[in-house]
Amino acid sequence: MQKEERNIVITVMILAIIIIVVALIGEFTLGKDNGTIQGQAEVQEYRVSSKVPARVLKYFVREGDKVNAGDTVVILEAPDVTAKLVQAEAVKKAAQALNEQVVQGTRPEQKRAAYEMWQKAVAGMDIAQKSFARVQKLYEEGVTTAQKRDEAEAAMNAALATERAAKAEYELALKGAQVEEKEITAAKIEQAQGAVEEVDSYIEETVLTAIRDGEISDIFPAVGELVGSGAPIMNIAYLDEMWFSFNIREDDLKEYNIGDTTNTYIPALDKHIDAEIYYMKDLGTYAVWRATKATGEYDIKTFEVRARPVEAAEGVRPGMSVLIKRR
Repeated sequence: MQKEERNIVITVMILAIIIIVVALIGEFTLGKDNGTIQGQAEVQEYRVSSKVPARVLKYFVREGDKVNAGDTVVILEAPDVTAKLVQAEAVKKAAQALNEQVVQGTRPEQKRAAYEMWQKAVAGMDIAQKSFARVQKLYEEGVTTAQKRDEAEAAMNAALATERAAKAEYELALKGAQVEEKEITAAKIEQAQGAVEEVDSYIEETVLTAIRDGEISDIFPAVGELVGSGAPIMNIAYLDEMWFSFNIREDDLKEYNIGDTTNTYIPALDKHIDAEIYYMKDLGTYAVWRATKATGEYDIKTFEVRARPVEAAEGVRPGMSVLIKRR
């Protein structure tokens, strides 16, 4: 029994020694400040995407290729948009035809027919007036009755009204459409033209070009794959817009100020580059470096600090490690 107790004591002592050794190692390695802060090089990227759902038809670039502003990078295929263009152009043609009809006015055949109807009404009016004049004379002489006279007068008035109506129809045929009708048809043409231009703009978006000089950093869909509206197709990196990003503890932040110039070291190139600090931002409560609330103090947070190279960073690639001396 004493032997078992002795073995337990020895085991506990060994575990305690191991824990102490591990703690010492952590203190002298992980907890040791090596005097440097590590960050990385980053660049601005532009995401190429399409306004309309389409299928990738052809790429003109590959990842790593250099492109200039205006270079075609990818062609998409959008049959639905092409069909909409046909529909929009058909609506435009219909609106133009209607406008031409309104502007040109009544056809010559219709004008001649209206004129003939007016002349017919004029002839009928003349006969009605002469008939009334004869009946009126006979009535005055006492030969005919008042009933006959009233009937002749009514026929004359009807003939006069028919002549006025026929004349109005003829004058309307000469004038053609009203100003309001012409304005309506002209507005319909503008509306149809706007629809055509809108679809044309979508078709132009099937041929995507680079808006600035850069380098193709990522290509996402393969040829033949469908892409949705606004879905990323590729990323173009602007290597001339580079910065160095560092995560610095809050208690070290007082040594770095916006506008300060700091010397950075690029291990991959064995090269020193001066950079100007221009940006600082709290990474949020999720980026707590060390919790000290248990001792009644506060949580030490982490800030992102960015520095822009003073001169062109030749040879520096995005993602390369960048070191600065802890001040």
